[in-house]
Order: sequence, then C-alpha cells, then structure tokens
Amino acid sequence: MSNLKIVTVVQARLSSTRLPGKVLLPILGKPLLIRMIERVQNAKLIGELVVATSSNIDDDAIEEICIQEKINCYRGHLTDLLNRHYQAAKIYCADAVVKIPSDCPLIDPAIIDKVLKFYIDNSDKYDYVSNLHPATYSDGNDVEVMSMAAIEKAWKEAIRNFEREHTTPYIWENPNHFRIGNIIWEDGLDLSVTQRWTIDFEEDYLFIKRIYEELYPSNPTFGIYDILNLLKDKPEIYKINKKYLGKYWYENHLDELKNINDYKKKIS
Repeated sequence: MSNLKIVTVVQARLSSTRLPGKVLLPILGKPLLIRMIERVQNAKLIGELVVATSSNIDDDAIEEICIQEKINCYRGHLTDLLNRHYQAAKIYCADAVVKIPSDCPLIDPAIIDKVLKFYIDNSDKYDYVSNLHPATYSDGNDVEVMSMAAIEKAWKEAIRNFEREHTTPYIWENPNHFRIGNIIWEDGLDLSVTQRWTIDFEEDYLFIKRIYEELYPSNPTFGIYDILNLLKDKPEIYKINKKYLGKYWYENHLDELKNINDYKKKIS
C-alpha cells in the first residue's frame, strides 16, 4: 500500500455564469454537490476529501453545507483555482492532489480509483496523470492527479489567466517540464463527445436528475455502464441535453493556441 498522502479537492462555487447555484440544485432531497460527494467518497483511494470554495460571501452556503455534512472545506480565491487547489493541498499536507470539478455529479468511483491507482503505482514516473489528454470517458468523469511538486511549480510559474482559472493547463501544456500520463477507457471506447454527463445548463440538470431518479433508489452506487444501459433502454433521456454535446473546454483552448501559433509563424 502506498504511503502517499492523497488529498482530493472538489472545487465548487455558486457563481456559475450559465447556471447559477447549480451545485445546490436538489437531487432526490439533497443538494447536487452532496450527491456528487457521496459518489466520490465511494472511491477507495481518494485519501482526504476537501471541498474548495471561494471566500466570497455568496459561497457561505457551501461552507454551511460542508459543516452540516462533516466535510472538510477550504475557502480561497474566487477565480484563481490554481491557488485554491495549492493552498488546500498545503493545509492538508498532501503528497499528491486530485482535482475533481463539482459539475460531475455522475462521476464513477471506479474511474476515480483507476486513475489514482495508476498514479500511485507509478508516482516515481509521472508528475501528472489524468483521463483527459486525450479524453475517452463520458464527459463528466474528469479526474486529474498531480504531485505536490508539480502543482507547486505551476503555482509559482503560471501567469496567464486561464492557467490560474483552470488549475492544470500550465502542467499539461508543458510536457517538456512535467512527466504526463493518461488513462483511456480499457474497453477501447471513446464517448467523450457523444455523452454529456456534466452540468452547465438547465437541460443538463434535468438529465442528471432523471438519471438519479431512475437508478439511485435501487442502486445508489450505480456506475457508468448502468447509465449507458439506461440510456439505451430509454433514449428519450439521452435527448434531454443532447443539443449541448460538444468539445471539452480545453480542446477549444488548444484550437485557440494553434491559431495563435500559426499567426505568430506568419508574422515572424
């Protein structure tokens, strides 16, 4: 068994621009954030779990819920999530920190453990491991794990806004400075742009709520294949948020970087 101190950070705030307050929307009588944390806590390798929210007064409600549910809570910068993750990891004495966004209420604990086990078993070979570069799992199963040394280096050196806001771009954009690993779906599937299990819009909430209503009462630990089987049996559920299927934000970002680099070549 590894002696690494793992700290899993779930980032959450109420000031979402597309769907404000989304993490507190009700799912079977509890806030969506708590339903998601139940799933994260079903993973065996997450170590110590911390909800990292902002110090803005708007996010007092998140801290209050964490206190009620006896969940660790750290409060930090609203938009500098790199700093928020780094400071939370320092406070809880992490050797490695896991980043999981709070907009993944259908995340599969088995996938969390799969990424973490690979990192733990190979922590001498990798600074950063995720299932996102490239992504193959359904959107909404985002897991990133990095060494404390890696996040500290990023914290010290990252200067662009998107590098601070999204925590990890400085790491995965600099493969010459970080040893980067990736986990793909072992079945050879790639549903990263054909399945949307994250929450940004009202339709996403209705989709996620329906999944819980269908599966949770008889199987609270339902996993990715249970969801896929449900969508196969009831395709009308899949259609609820189908119009928002698309690329991950970082793919759009990579396209933007490519355009910038192409432009620089033209003028150089």
